[in-house]
Amino acid sequence: MQLQQVIIAHKAGNPLSQRWAQTCAKQLERRDCKVLLGPSGAKDNPYPVFLASATQPIDLAIVLGGDGTALSAARNLAEEGIPILAINVGGHLGFLTEPFELFRETEGVWDRLRDDRFAVLRRMMLQAALYESNRRDLPAVSDRYLALNEMCVKPAAPDRMITSNLEVEVDGEMVDCYHGDGLLVSTPTGSTCYNASANGPIMHMGLEAISVAPICPLSLSSRPIIIPPRSVVSIWPLEDPDLHTKLWMDGVLATSIWPGQRVDVRMADCQAKFIVLRENYSYYQTLREKLRWAGALAQYSDYPQNGTLN
Repeated sequence: MQLQQVIIAHKAGNPLSQRWAQTCAKQLERRDCKVLLGPSGAKDNPYPVFLASATQPIDLAIVLGGDGTALSAARNLAEEGIPILAINVGGHLGFLTEPFELFRETEGVWDRLRDDRFAVLRRMMLQAALYESNRRDLPAVSDRYLALNEMCVKPAAPDRMITSNLEVEVDGEMVDCYHGDGLLVSTPTGSTCYNASANGPIMHMGLEAISVAPICPLSLSSRPIIIPPRSVVSIWPLEDPDLHTKLWMDGVLATSIWPGQRVDVRMADCQAKFIVLRENYSYYQTLREKLRWAGALAQYSDYPQNGTLN
């Protein structure tokens, strides 16, 4: 990999992340690399400025933070095909990030990147847009929104909890009318996040599939389903005269939905590319460690089939 122009985004409001970002910038600049540096957070999106001010192709995005910082990078950089090296600096769970221990010797990391000693993990994404009426030949009336984890349709109001009524079609065929807190349309990557909290299925990240899961449905017969990746999920908010229903992408507000509009969610035509530094990367190890499976803190080497469990 060439390191001629690099993005460094750090978690906004986190001093540790910012210090490491500045250290990385100085090291890369000494290697004749042009660096675009800035904070990323709920009120800070540096990527449009980064992309507009780049004087040459961007080789890499270094993202220092947690999963939320990595999700923002994926939404903004996937269309450009820019690989992301996400490091857990100041984050919490860290499903999408590389452990900080692999990043302490940063000069060695730059050598590994230069010598192509890493793997690239491609992750499926979703795209969504709003449409008027039930005609399928009309163009979208909104921007296209991208998400790595999930698209969510649910109401939001400052003064009360609102129950939503959402009619759902898959490829033009009626599936169900969900009455509850909302609806999640998730990728395999997002299946371990909000989707899992809503009792949706966990899908291996190597799959291409879409999960549709109701959030706290009032009917016990409303169940999550997994559908093929090329399916189009159409969601119609019903009975919403006060315009409370909104579309959320990875937990970030995308847009409000007007009466008569539908949301179409489908697999995006781009993928997020994450750099993996771990030589022994295992998806199941990630599940065990992050979700505290198999006895919470038990190590794989402690399992009975690999020895004696004390």
